[in-house]
Amino acid sequence: MINRIKALFSGQPAKDVAEAGTHSHDELQLAAAALLVEAASLDGHYGDAEQKAIDGLLRERFGLSETEAQTLHDLAMAEQSQANQLLGFTRVIKDRYSPEERIELIEMAWEVAYADGELHDHEANLLRRLGGLLYVSDRDRGNARKRVLARIGPTGP
Repeated sequence: MINRIKALFSGQPAKDVAEAGTHSHDELQLAAAALLVEAASLDGHYGDAEQKAIDGLLRERFGLSETEAQTLHDLAMAEQSQANQLLGFTRVIKDRYSPEERIELIEMAWEVAYADGELHDHEANLLRRLGGLLYVSDRDRGNARKRVLARIGPTGP
C-alpha cells in the first residue's frame, strides 16, 4: 500500500486503476487524509492531538497498520501543503464515495476539528464548504457533528 501511494507522487500509474478517469483506492485514501489534514491545520495549530486523531481515524476507517497510517498521513500533509484548493480532493471523494461514506468522512473531519478541544471559526467554515463540495446536506453534516460531540463530550459550541 505504501509503495502504491508513493507512486502517486512520482507520476507512476497505479496498478489498480482500470481505465482513464477512475480513481484508485489509494487516491481515495490520500484525498480523504488530505481533507482531514486541512481540517486539522486551519486553526493555525497542528499539534499532537490532531495528528493522533487523524492517524487513529485512518487506521480505523481504512484498516491500516500504524506505519501505513503514519505514511499516509505524512503523504497527505505533503499533498495538502502543495494544493491550492480543495476541489481536487473533494472531486475524488464525491465521485467514488457513497452518500453514507461521504457523511462518514464529514464525521471524521468533525472529530479532527474537535481534537484539540475547541472548534475554530475556520474549521467550522471548512466543514460547511466540505458539506457543499461533497453533496452532504446541512442536516446530515449537523447530525455528524452531534454524533462526534456525543462521543467526545461537550467541548465546543
